[in-house]
Amino acid sequence: MSTIDHVTSSYHSEVPAAEGLRIGIAVAEWNSNITEALLEGAKSVLHARGAAEVVIFRVPGAFELVNASARLRAQGVDAVIAIGCVVRGDTAHFDYICQGVTSGLSVLNAQPVIVESKEPRYVPVIFGVLTTEDMGQAEERAGGRLGNKGVEAAETALKMCRPVCIIEK
Repeated sequence: MSTIDHVTSSYHSEVPAAEGLRIGIAVAEWNSNITEALLEGAKSVLHARGAAEVVIFRVPGAFELVNASARLRAQGVDAVIAIGCVVRGDTAHFDYICQGVTSGLSVLNAQPVIVESKEPRYVPVIFGVLTTEDMGQAEERAGGRLGNKGVEAAETALKMCRPVCIIEK
C-alpha cells in the first residue's frame, strides 16, 4: 500500500484551530531547496488555522535541530516542529546524522519543560525531517507528487496541542 493510499484509507481527526498558540519551527538550512518548501507548507497551515505566533529558528544542518528545538521549548512555545532533510550519500554520515536527530528529538519529546518551579508541561516536538535515498524522493515530499510533509508536520503539531481524547466504556 502506498503512502497516499494509506493516508486516504485511514481515519484522521479534524485539524484543530491554532488560535492562541505559539508554535516554534526549527528549520535546517542544509538542502534549503527542500527545507524552505517544507517550512512554507507548515507556515501556511499555522497561519490558516489562526496561530497567534510562529517563531522560526534557523540552524545550519539537521543535527542542530535538537539544540534549536530544546531552546524553543524553553522559550515557552506550545509545540516545536523540527524541519530538515538528510539525503543518503556515499558514506555513513547519513546514518549518524539520522540516528542523532531521531534520538535527540525523541528524548526532547518525552521530557517535560519545567520553568521557575511551575507545573511541568509537555511540549510536543514534531519530527518533520525527511530522510531519503535521493533528492528526487525529497522533492516528491516537499510539494511534489506525495504532498508536502511540512503541512503534515504542522497539522500534527496542532493535533498534539489540542488532542481529542475519547473515553470508551
